[in-house]
Amino acid sequence: MISTDRLDLLPLRVEHAAEMATVLADPALHTFTGGAPLVPEALLARYERLVAGSPDPAQRWLNWVIRLRADDRLAGTVQATITGRTAEIAWVVGTPWQGRGIASEAARGLVGWLGTQPVDTVIAHVHPDHHASAAVAASAGLSPTGQWHDGEIRWLKPLRRQS
Repeated sequence: MISTDRLDLLPLRVEHAAEMATVLADPALHTFTGGAPLVPEALLARYERLVAGSPDPAQRWLNWVIRLRADDRLAGTVQATITGRTAEIAWVVGTPWQGRGIASEAARGLVGWLGTQPVDTVIAHVHPDHHASAAVAASAGLSPTGQWHDGEIRWLKPLRRQS
């Protein structure tokens, strides 16, 4: 578990799927990423795959749900895919909880935790029109690189010098 001032980032469990299906139900969450909200059964199957871990031994999948401690309620997710000494991170916060700094706080907590791991670099990919996600990346200490990946801008934070 990773804790911040207001949040607990809890390791993803299959049992989170039912509550998270409601948290992630707004189609607007897919404006920049594409797709549509998953029905509870499909989200359960996705969480089963994520909890089982990457089939590629060179890659680690780390997933957490964001729990608002004061409300004892789930509000979103953060994730890191670690390949070698690089972590690619992502976040999503349900529409009712947006605009409260939750994604920024969760991303800062995640990046801080990654700094204690054998990770040299953190990256994220942000759609150029998704200003809220760009603000989250900046809050977590990432900077835009000018490099593009699948229509998104690559953001980067070196955690330590690579030897």
